Amino acid sequence: METAVRCLLMASVVLAPLLAGAAAGGPLSTRFYDKKCPNVQSIVRSGMAQAVAAEPRMGASILRMFFHDCFVNGCDASILLDDTASFTGEKNAGPNANSVRGYEVIDAMKTQVEASCNATVSCADILALAARDAVNLLGGPTWTVYLGRRDALTASQSAANANLPAPGSSLATLITMFGNKGLSPRDMTALSGAHTVGQARCATFRDRMYNDANINATFASLRQQTCPPAGGGGDDTLAPIDAQTPAAFDNAYYTNLMSRQGLFHSDQELFNGGSQDALVKKYSGNAGMFATDFAKAMVKMGGLMPAAGTPTEVRLNCRKVN
Repeated sequence: METAVRCLLMASVVLAPLLAGAAAGGPLSTRFYDKKCPNVQSIVRSGMAQAVAAEPRMGASILRMFFHDCFVNGCDASILLDDTASFTGEKNAGPNANSVRGYEVIDAMKTQVEASCNATVSCADILALAARDAVNLLGGPTWTVYLGRRDALTASQSAANANLPAPGSSLATLITMFGNKGLSPRDMTALSGAHTVGQARCATFRDRMYNDANINATFASLRQQTCPPAGGGGDDTLAPIDAQTPAAFDNAYYTNLMSRQGLFHSDQELFNGGSQDALVKKYSGNAGMFATDFAKAMVKMGGLMPAAGTPTEVRLNCRKVN
């Protein structure tokens, strides 16, 4: 059974071509770099494999970085830009400060890609490929990444604060915020399964541990041991989001929700007598369904683009404009 599930999770998901156009760059394509930079996918895969081997948590960190990039003015690598005199970027926005990590991993892959094909591959595409490979390297599905994104010339801290769901979000808020990006409630519930890997800071889940009623008491007590009440310190103490299999991309996240062991309030909102309960149950019992839906939703999210007419470029250094 385990082998069958793993095979389902590893199955490649190939979807119809995205019609969304990258700002000033035309539609995305599976063959965008076939002639211009044929080795880009193998370079990124190798870079992610090294990063995950050194620290499995990095896979979850890169996946989260991609989500936080795409939800703010599209998948344009704006999250990678350092602050400048002319704009305050996204790195220090509330949802990202002391939280989003792995910038140096993207930098290293960009350096290798530039050495192979200079001024050709966008940072946004490198991040999209890295997120896919991160999931797969942790045992999750793979999918075809459509390429041809271009890089933003600016970034917006206020846009990051406004567009990224908080860990205390209600189900209604989650459905609305994902819906604003063209993502359905099913997409949202599938993408939330990314919380099957990674770790979170005490400050992001403390309120749930001490104030939520729909929580497993034993689970709450366990987390309270390293996450004291407000004022007691420990804000940066880490805990696995999925305590069952913290470094494996699987469907255990949904099993956790059914036993009221979601780490974030927003997680448990998916299974709390609401519209997503039935889907959570399905994903909990069907790893293949989750893997397929997650891959489809990632392709959909990866098609989020900057507004038409937005100036873009292919950055030479992911941290600054050319």
